[in-house]
Amino acid sequence: MHILVTGAAGFVGSNLVDHCLTLGWKVTGVDALTDYYSESIKRANLSDAMMNPRFKLIEADLCTADLVGVLDGVDVVSHQAGQPGVRGSWAEGFHEYLEWNVHGTQRLLEASVQVGLQRFVYASSSSLYGATTTFPTTEATLPAPRSPYGVTKLAAEHLVNLYAANYGLSTVALRYFTVYGPRQRPDMATHRLIECGLMGSQFNLFGTGEAVRDFTYVGDVVTANVLAAQADTTAGTVLNIAGGSSVSMNELIEQAGVAVGAPIDVVRTEAARGDVPKTQASTDAARVALGWSPQVQLPEGLRRQAAMIRSRLDVE
Repeated sequence: MHILVTGAAGFVGSNLVDHCLTLGWKVTGVDALTDYYSESIKRANLSDAMMNPRFKLIEADLCTADLVGVLDGVDVVSHQAGQPGVRGSWAEGFHEYLEWNVHGTQRLLEASVQVGLQRFVYASSSSLYGATTTFPTTEATLPAPRSPYGVTKLAAEHLVNLYAANYGLSTVALRYFTVYGPRQRPDMATHRLIECGLMGSQFNLFGTGEAVRDFTYVGDVVTANVLAAQADTTAGTVLNIAGGSSVSMNELIEQAGVAVGAPIDVVRTEAARGDVPKTQASTDAARVALGWSPQVQLPEGLRRQAAMIRSRLDVE
């Protein structure tokens, strides 16, 4: 198997790269190494992979690269790249989300059709559901995103499904719910919580802490991608990928404190635009289509993430 992982130096992408290499697969990674967060962190994510002869990194922007050439000899694409985060997607920031999340995906889909790709796996998002009141949320729930980020993720997912319907491209879209774990982006809540606990600094919490999220361990997301790359699924399949650990932010703060061995000092601020009160997913469809179910529960996942952050910060 030769898999192309876009966003290969990022959070999910780098974990997926490492896992595919352990399976004996050939892996090509593509990453633009944008300045959303430190390039040095991204390169560190790939430090092990770079020493493996079955891995090649292409530093390129999906919006401008020769993607037909990039896909030469590739069997499967796992499209993890994109501009992340809800808060930066408003106002002037929207242009980058539109360009990288929508245009980049469309160009990759076009190239995939041209080369006769076997399977296209797309990293979608729970953000496209918006403030739904149906729980656990199934894939049949009508998307109604509440942020420009969610709009671009939904638009890209629609493109994926259009290429499946019109060209017969074999696609699977995986709707991730609040992924956490080792190598998580430094701006994400779980990373910030753990880092604040380890360093004794204050954690800025948006809102009252009553918002509920369905937290999903990154290793379980990686497994879902590997299964989706190979499963006998219908073109245009859409699946929720969620960890079954729906807890409030207040509960997450407590559990993160346990993981680091110290209570976390919290400063509460106004809720951010685009945030929703609750996410909780049904993963029945993923169990049927992929044989997938989450394996790592929140306390263990937080312990693993804390161990990695502790090692990078070099603190006791």
